Amino acid sequence: MAGQGDVQAAFAATLVDEWVLGGVTQAVVCPGSRSTPLAVALAAHAGVTVHIRLDERSAGFTALGIGMASGSPAVVLTTSGTAAAELHAAVVEADLAGVPLLACTADRPPELRDVGAPQTIDQLHLYGRSTRWFADPGVPDPATRGTWRSLAARSVAESTSSPSGPGPVHLNLPFREPLLGDPAAGGGLPAGRPAGAAWHAVVSRPADPDEAWVRAEVDRGLLRPDVRGLIVAGAGCGRPDAVEALATALGWPVLADPRSGLRGPAAGVVGAADGILRSDRFAGGHLPEVVVRLGGPWVSKVVNGFVSRAVDAGARCLAVDPWGRWADPERQASVTVRADPTRWAEAVTVKVARSGDGSPGAVSPWLVGWQEAEARARAVIAGVLGRQAGEAGGLTEPSLAHRLVEALPDRATLVVSSSMPVRDVESFAGPRIRPLRVLANRGANGIDGVVSTALGVALAGGAGDGPTVALVGDLAFLHDSSALVGPEGADADLTVVVADNHGGGIFSFLPPAGALEPGTFDTLFGTPQGPDPAAVAAGFGWPVEDVGPESGPEGLEEALDRRLGAGGQAVIRVRLPGREANVEHHRRINAAIIRAVDRPAGD
Repeated sequence: MAGQGDVQAAFAATLVDEWVLGGVTQAVVCPGSRSTPLAVALAAHAGVTVHIRLDERSAGFTALGIGMASGSPAVVLTTSGTAAAELHAAVVEADLAGVPLLACTADRPPELRDVGAPQTIDQLHLYGRSTRWFADPGVPDPATRGTWRSLAARSVAESTSSPSGPGPVHLNLPFREPLLGDPAAGGGLPAGRPAGAAWHAVVSRPADPDEAWVRAEVDRGLLRPDVRGLIVAGAGCGRPDAVEALATALGWPVLADPRSGLRGPAAGVVGAADGILRSDRFAGGHLPEVVVRLGGPWVSKVVNGFVSRAVDAGARCLAVDPWGRWADPERQASVTVRADPTRWAEAVTVKVARSGDGSPGAVSPWLVGWQEAEARARAVIAGVLGRQAGEAGGLTEPSLAHRLVEALPDRATLVVSSSMPVRDVESFAGPRIRPLRVLANRGANGIDGVVSTALGVALAGGAGDGPTVALVGDLAFLHDSSALVGPEGADADLTVVVADNHGGGIFSFLPPAGALEPGTFDTLFGTPQGPDPAAVAAGFGWPVEDVGPESGPEGLEEALDRRLGAGGQAVIRVRLPGREANVEHHRRINAAIIRAVDRPAGD
């Protein structure tokens, strides 16, 4: 007769086998006792690459990064108790960002719950409404063998094909001692579907556009070249060439967030919108009649505020989202279109072409105004950042973002931290012939787990055949320092660039900076930390490059060349001017952009 450990071993091996059939190839495992059956099964399957992480919070974000980069869920496995609670932040981010994730938490059996057993907490629905699906199948039993493959296959399907889009699934898996066993002695793995098919497959895709609705919107003049329209594109906006074709057909500018993949040389793409729209003169004279939002919003309050101002003035705002999510904190959208953005853009492009409106190749004064403003802003950004770097003897935060994006090789992936780095990349990174793949944790917008997320992106292969580079602040780096802990021999192609301004720079732009006494503000908001990020990285065995004023403006590029050429893991710490100086650098750049944009035409 099969023992309990044998049955559990067969159950765990079945889950892993079915996950692999469903496309899962990577797992992040944290050391623990209660999770032994599943950890052993993951390690034993040739189709799964297992990554060991010491800290569960870091493990959760590492799995998140794998799912973000690959589109397939990674398994993250913890033991019971507070280890399971440590995954919560990553599960929240996966939910809000729409990233597939399989969170597997081992648990005590029912007889050890609510009796003070060690490492036992209430893990049922531990992550609340943040999961696409939750299951607690109970201690494995031979009587439930017929459900094991279904459980695994459904968890993948719910994570990748939920009606509300990809996201996290939580499997809470109680195991009873003994925790080791032989799958064969436990009855072996139940047979799967013929030809290696997954037990369950969900045939689903984002909704196709409603052709009648598209035709009506074009016919009644909302989606036409003679309308003052604007496309606002962010992460998940659809295939770049489809968005560019739509913009060309309509003759509308595209405000392109770096994560959109549109920051290339195409005419009509506006990347410096944050600076341009700080000009009251330009913004007031360029209010659109129609705004089409594709993908996630910009980080910039200036850009989002401009769209709200247009809506208040009577503009109609259409938000296109494949899952029909209500992602509209400013309540801008008059219509939310549930459709795949690429197919929607293609359908509108075809209808506009068939309508015969506009002259092929003609450029409207509306578009020309945006193109001229973009050209002027770009010239200012390049010039002012170059002067700032020279005057300061080294890099500033804006010039760091600008130069880093410019210096990265084709096919690289850039993971950008929330707080100032993502804002600086959004505001100051210039266009590239081949746009970078830019990723960021903008679901919950926190700075936690950024290095771990970048590690997961690197483990997933980044963009496929290029390096992965992360840009983080010093506080985000120290907050996630456990990401630097890895087993001997573990190696991912990841370079972390740390913007070290000795504290939380973003707070210097917020009201407390002017309202509080400097010492109080620094204690509560600036929060400079004692540890040196370079020393922390070196202490964990990561090679470190130190770039300071003495390195000159070219120090970053030289450090990047050395580290990317060497491969593996490394940290580049960039010592930057103080936080007050950073505010002044931003003020000067934005003031210069406003002056350039406000110059009369022809000047």
